[in-house]
Amino acid sequence: MAQPHMSEGARMTSTDRLDALTSWHADWKGLRVAVLGLAATGFSVADTLAELGADVLVVTESAAEEYARLLPVIGARLWQGDLGEVPDELAAFAPEVVVASPGFPPSHPVVAWARESGVPLWGDIELAWRVRDKVPRPDGAPAEWVLVTGTNGKTTTTRLAATMLVEGGLRAAPCGNIGVPILDAVRDPEGFDVLVVELSSHQLWYLGLNEGAGSPSPHAAVCLNLADDHLLWHGSADAYRDAKAVVYRGTKAAAVYNKADEATRHMVEDAEVVEGARAIGFDLGTPGPSDLGVVDGILVDRAFLAERRTSALELTTVAALAEQGLSAPHIVANVLAAAALARSLDVPPAAIRTALEGFRLDPHRIEVVARERGVTWVDDSKATNPHAAASSLAAYPGAVWIVGGQLKGVDIGALVAQRGSASRAAIVIGVERAEVVAAFARHAPGVPVFEVDHAQTENVMGRAVELAAQAARDGDVVLLAPAAASFDQFAGYDDRGERFAVAVREWNEGGARHEHDDDATPDGR
Repeated sequence: MAQPHMSEGARMTSTDRLDALTSWHADWKGLRVAVLGLAATGFSVADTLAELGADVLVVTESAAEEYARLLPVIGARLWQGDLGEVPDELAAFAPEVVVASPGFPPSHPVVAWARESGVPLWGDIELAWRVRDKVPRPDGAPAEWVLVTGTNGKTTTTRLAATMLVEGGLRAAPCGNIGVPILDAVRDPEGFDVLVVELSSHQLWYLGLNEGAGSPSPHAAVCLNLADDHLLWHGSADAYRDAKAVVYRGTKAAAVYNKADEATRHMVEDAEVVEGARAIGFDLGTPGPSDLGVVDGILVDRAFLAERRTSALELTTVAALAEQGLSAPHIVANVLAAAALARSLDVPPAAIRTALEGFRLDPHRIEVVARERGVTWVDDSKATNPHAAASSLAAYPGAVWIVGGQLKGVDIGALVAQRGSASRAAIVIGVERAEVVAAFARHAPGVPVFEVDHAQTENVMGRAVELAAQAARDGDVVLLAPAAASFDQFAGYDDRGERFAVAVREWNEGGARHEHDDDATPDGR
């Protein structure tokens, strides 16, 4: 394996220099940085470092043409090729720090090389924390950070919290894993009072490698829930859990956790937080004096008021949320978590209520795409793991369930046993169909199972919808909640959901005349 050409003395000098880089206005000039990856995150890192005057080498196997074309314009260099081994050009560059995009797992050769060689390894979040003072608030301080993670519900909660903060009069922006690179938000010339940062377990793993100058100290943080996911990336469930727990490190005001998920409580108990930070719980039950919860259909705050031992503040009602399509139990939990984050920054209850009145879920999150011929068709393509799919199935018990894709090393058997056994039928898609079909045979043998064996993307959803329509009865729900990633057959979960919606529309416009064809026979039954 190639080794960097760096003496021990040079490394010590480089480490001292990195420790001093805690501001946009520090001396970043000439710092040798290798950036791994050239998608949106990688380009934001390269662009930021080039603007700071660093010497930037981007290393990637593939790059969008637009980003590759812009690199020389911003003053960065590109090495593109096979990264099955560490390229000699990277070792010769002798980076003083490597900044990796979150898609690079711990097992990647370049990541392993950096760790074994003693080259500091950052993610984009650490870099963003170091330069967060580029556009300060009117009082001269950097924007506060609010961190959001969890196996499921991150994007919804991030959007909810940002919406509530804006309604409360703060300049706030959702960023991070939600799609807007955090470095773009940090460099926005308008500036913000609060950044609501969605963090994936991948980003948190990189944060967990380092403490000190580059470790965020957020105003508030939440881990919404924990269930097995991304086990192939992390290597084990324990490693995944440990990465998620990093979200609470350094929290200054509110460490928000899910009272219904014991793992998140343990994370808060074990976290190294700033003295004075409070543990704030949420769930769908009656809240204690430092919690948010639900009483007689009313969402209430008993955490952020002086009389919390004897009183509560009304935030909204389940009935009002139902009018906005937000009353599914897991969405109500997201609302409570977001409200806790917003209340920690003194957003009034009235502003939270107003924010919720105009809020809509993202596409492909329990989205009703059609109600035709007595059947409701629901797109929850964003349910990319069993934990998310379990929430959807709880909201729609007895549905015709479209399930399958890339399982990411997670056993789907427990989900089938706990939730799938109540399904009207299962329509199994994806390249790992055998595992799903076997899970039904083992845990829910009474459920009719139909396989979609089309290999071509354009044929998958048409056939899945046809089979689902044949299995559904008047009053049923057909639920796309795959419990798996989409990249085996689709460009992403959004592509999968959009193809589902198109197939549903086409079926209802013309294909329904074949509704009772006899070619739909359960797999192996």
